Amino acid sequence: MATALVTGPTAGIGLAFVRALAARGHDIVLVSRDEARLRAVAAELRGAYGVGTEVLPADLATDTEVVEKRLRAVERPVDLLVNNAGFALRSRFLTNEVADEEYLLDVLVRAVLRLTHAALPGMVERGRGAVVNVSSMAGYVPRGTYSAAKAWVTAFSEGLVPQLRGTGVQVMALAPGFVRTEFHDRAQMNMSGLPSWLWLDADAVVAAALKDLRLGKSVSVPGTVYKVAAAVLPRLPRRLVLGLGQRHPAGRR
Repeated sequence: MATALVTGPTAGIGLAFVRALAARGHDIVLVSRDEARLRAVAAELRGAYGVGTEVLPADLATDTEVVEKRLRAVERPVDLLVNNAGFALRSRFLTNEVADEEYLLDVLVRAVLRLTHAALPGMVERGRGAVVNVSSMAGYVPRGTYSAAKAWVTAFSEGLVPQLRGTGVQVMALAPGFVRTEFHDRAQMNMSGLPSWLWLDADAVVAAALKDLRLGKSVSVPGTVYKVAAAVLPRLPRRLVLGLGQRHPAGRR
């Protein structure tokens, strides 16, 4: 039975991932700072799907070592890594504390790099495995540190694909648009003005991602609207794209 390790699995896209993977028979390793919520999700997965679960409480900004050690383990090896943990900052760059900006990068960039680096050698040696790095459509439109971090995640993932060709191991970036989760509430973003047709469902996002992974895609963009945006935005004049970023529909509370 395959084993998947998912970061940020207690809500939103991460929770949708662990439920979908457990339904497919994967044992699940759950990684987050909140041990109580991790244990609640682990109990749900065992009860609903009868799969094995492991709980690894860790702050990915400061303590990736315990997760890296699990990814390198020879016994019960991890076949699928989903780097999903993430958050956004409430304020703009110029009003944020630099420590908060660094913390964001530690979770969105440094942890993704370290966990991917820990997982891939064993997967290559076994001749199978996959890494899904959850990026965002925000990476296509410059808008501060979060967008820059997500652009890095996509470019990083795509850059690994040629290195892994012929190994039996895949890396894919998942770049969804707006998804109905607690993400925006936690960042205190007022999303009431966003049209309903721009919202995606977390379960649908994960279903699309797993389908695209099976198809061998390097980047998965769920939803027709966002597929079009991902194709068009890189071809637009840069000045226009920068302007689109400033007219982002998400306000602040």
